[in-house]
Amino acid sequence: MSITSERRGPSRREFVAFGLGAFAVAAFPLVERRRGRVVRRTMPVMGTIATFAVVHRDERAAHAAIDAGMEELRRIERTMTRFTSTSEIGQANLAAARGPVVLGRETAYVVNEALRWADATDGAYDPAIGGAVALWDINHRHEPPPSERVARLAGRALHRTVEVDTHRGVPVVLYRDDAAQLDLGSIAKGYGVDRAVVALRKHGVESGIVEAGGDLYALGTAPGGDPWRVGIQDPDDDRALIGTVDVADAAVATSGTYRQFFRYRGRRYHHLLDPATGAPRATAVESLTIMADRCVHADVAATALFGMPADRAARVLTRYAPGGSVVRMA
Repeated sequence: MSITSERRGPSRREFVAFGLGAFAVAAFPLVERRRGRVVRRTMPVMGTIATFAVVHRDERAAHAAIDAGMEELRRIERTMTRFTSTSEIGQANLAAARGPVVLGRETAYVVNEALRWADATDGAYDPAIGGAVALWDINHRHEPPPSERVARLAGRALHRTVEVDTHRGVPVVLYRDDAAQLDLGSIAKGYGVDRAVVALRKHGVESGIVEAGGDLYALGTAPGGDPWRVGIQDPDDDRALIGTVDVADAAVATSGTYRQFFRYRGRRYHHLLDPATGAPRATAVESLTIMADRCVHADVAATALFGMPADRAARVLTRYAPGGSVVRMA
């Protein structure tokens, strides 16, 4: 897949039909009547805005498909968020340091996938540092937390203390360190997008886009039969793009330091934490875009490989998400 080589790429005014968070989708020709029309809806979920755009001949059927896709996103949020004590992850974070906690099979899969990427990066990515994520609370803080509290959570390799096993045929999770707290914010959205796409397909949708907070899946091809052309936001200018990528039946995900951050004494503190320091990762990279077969893979890879040298990131991606590629590192 090729992208434009110019730094700025096409402007949003030249390019955008509708914006999708970190992405934009190119204007497409009028859909032929026999193919249907584009039906679009948005919803707040998982701390962001999800956008659906589906092509269907029957508008009522299109809305029913979108309803089903939206419910899948809500279901994954209810199950995997760390922000409530009633979710499976919330229950694990409350009790898994004292004994095994039952997980549903989907949550067990997502946790295992996150731990697989933690191992792949030698702990440079760690889904068990939810305590540090909560401590920094990037969206609400105005200054860094006390350094001694940060230090207590640094360099703990907490992913190695999380065990997912089976007891009497049911998945369970156990924490071997009471500092471990799972945060699936780097992977659950991608999984939710994949499940939403499954729901769309079950309702007969063959062409469409689902995007949630920088995680996008392009279903089928765009009206006219060409791949969907997705524009990637310039991290230094939210009115411009740094390139485009053509996508069909594949996922694209972007992680960046330019959306969730606060400034303190001239320094920007972003939400992508380094488990070695327990603080925002020190890197010149502002944006990483990954393409993969499924959104769960693109989502976790865009976080797990963030700040990694390009050659190593490509090697890890090739091994752990065959067919995946680094689309853009800026």
